Amino acid sequence: MKDSVPILLVEDGKIDIKNVERAFYKNKITNPLYVTRNGEAALAFLRRQPPYANPIESPRPGLILLDINMPVMNGIEFLQAMKTDDALRDIPVVVLTTSHEERDRLESFKLGVAGYIIKPVDFAKFVEAIRVIDLYWKLSELP
Repeated sequence: MKDSVPILLVEDGKIDIKNVERAFYKNKITNPLYVTRNGEAALAFLRRQPPYANPIESPRPGLILLDINMPVMNGIEFLQAMKTDDALRDIPVVVLTTSHEERDRLESFKLGVAGYIIKPVDFAKFVEAIRVIDLYWKLSELP
């Protein structure tokens, strides 16, 4: 991914957030990483609604890393809302989840995700998964 492009991580688990941060560090990914803890907060971030009204503190991301299983508004509900919003639908989303549910994977792709990755339990494999995401987005042209 281009180093200056912001990334939004939509994840409720503290350990998972730390693992993403550590994997970014190990892969020397320097993109600004912003975190929201559920789909509702992510929509507020993307729409610059309070408490995310400041565009400097809440920039439009070039990529969203999305968990599926979250409280308040889960990842599928978030995708349904985001992909029907003309101002947001073109932001690429990669699902990064522990969900092995076939219905979650199928619904995610039906809603236009760019990828669906099951979080490896082994941290070294997780670091590798983040490296592959980074490599793919460095080679891809963003909208």
